[in-house]
Amino acid sequence: MARKPQKVEYSERDLARARTGRMLALVIAGVTLVWLLAQAIGPRIGIAGEYAFFFDLAAMAGYLWAFIIAVRLWRAR
Repeated sequence: MARKPQKVEYSERDLARARTGRMLALVIAGVTLVWLLAQAIGPRIGIAGEYAFFFDLAAMAGYLWAFIIAVRLWRAR
């Protein structure tokens, strides 16, 4: 006979960490997607290299923020 699955109770702290992890994943994916689109579309619409460099800096800032949040999340375990 099959066992009935047990209901698991999660604390508010666990749920907050899960929300932070999901947000972190979305930020990393979003930064990557915007950066890739900027690199692909930029030359086609004639964006100068100086302005294209802005997207590189913005992506680096987004990744740095994500790294800091990931380390804080890891340390909170």
